[in-house]
Amino acid sequence: MLDGGDTLKPFPDLGRALPKGWRRARLDDVADRASGHTPDQGRPEYWNGGVAWVSLADSAKLDQGYISETDKQISHLGIRHSSAVLLPPETVILSRDAGVGKSAVLKSEMAVSQHFIAWSCSAKRVLDPWFLYAWMQTQKPFFERMAVGSTIKTIGLPIFKRLTIDFPPLPEQRRIAAILRTWDEALEKVTALHAAKVRRLDGLAAWLIHDEQAERLHLRDFLSEVSTRNRGQQVERVLSVTNSAGFVLAEDQFAHRVASADLSNYKIVRRGQYAYNPSRINVGSIARLDAWEAGALSPMYVVFQVRDGLDSDFFQHWLRSAEARQRIALAAQGSVRETVSFGDLGSILIPVPTIERQQSISRALNAGREEIALIEAEIEALTRQKRGLMQKLLTGEWRVKLEAPVA
Repeated sequence: MLDGGDTLKPFPDLGRALPKGWRRARLDDVADRASGHTPDQGRPEYWNGGVAWVSLADSAKLDQGYISETDKQISHLGIRHSSAVLLPPETVILSRDAGVGKSAVLKSEMAVSQHFIAWSCSAKRVLDPWFLYAWMQTQKPFFERMAVGSTIKTIGLPIFKRLTIDFPPLPEQRRIAAILRTWDEALEKVTALHAAKVRRLDGLAAWLIHDEQAERLHLRDFLSEVSTRNRGQQVERVLSVTNSAGFVLAEDQFAHRVASADLSNYKIVRRGQYAYNPSRINVGSIARLDAWEAGALSPMYVVFQVRDGLDSDFFQHWLRSAEARQRIALAAQGSVRETVSFGDLGSILIPVPTIERQQSISRALNAGREEIALIEAEIEALTRQKRGLMQKLLTGEWRVKLEAPVA
């Protein structure tokens, strides 16, 4: 939150008094802040010198607790001849532009690029770094609001100079951080299990679907385009297709209504039918409608259904395969605008074993998908529970018991 002037703060009940024993201070007064820097890229001696250097290339490693490896390295010479700083282990870093609000804790001595701000707690010994990291996680919405800019949004340094933080005594901070780390470890284990199950299912699907003994036939032999218009606006639910979640409500994807008030020219897609945006199928935006009975799609979409001879579940599993992505991408490359028409899709060859074999494969792969869905639900539940726990512990609404000292 900010001290003075702007009153945007991290939690909704801003008027409450601090819990007993808690303090409120400017973050700069209780931790040492440092900005990152990039050494001269035209000087090879400043690079690849063994000093881990966190940059935008490491964005995917943020928000996962420790960051222990970096994509790039600089040298001690590069640090001496630039504004880069060698930061001690347990320093908390925050992304100030790309991936605004994402944070991490340094596992070892590292430097960071100018896209990051860093706080070291070791000298002043007032804040526990893992308590600070947890606090940073709760501040994401605030940091996102503070980012400004037209092309690339960034947080200006004055914002960081005015940040304030509420915190309990150090032993309580450490206890809170330990509790939250327990939840993080549980999430890490379940997430690792999810990744392993996905890899196993992908391998199983590749082995079962891509049977070299199966005849390869054109998709046009099994697909029929559907172009039912929404005359009379009988369907009001406007949908969109994403490459990560399949069919979603259009307002959920775009955070506001983007559909025309007149939906009569929109296409109707019904449960069990497929749809894709010809300009985005090459990145995986194709899906079967399962969650709703019907929806309205922008006229740009292609809607189709699977005919007899091809099991719909088998086709859906094939669509998720690396071979399908490759063949669709090749079909897109043949187009001036990298689009895939229904005719282009129909020209793709697919392995087609007997319908009985297809259905047997589908049952096996569906079981794997259901298992993964259960793990995803567990991850979502743990994440939601941790978020609620953070809100209670990091405001002092819930106090923790400190372990009694050993006699």
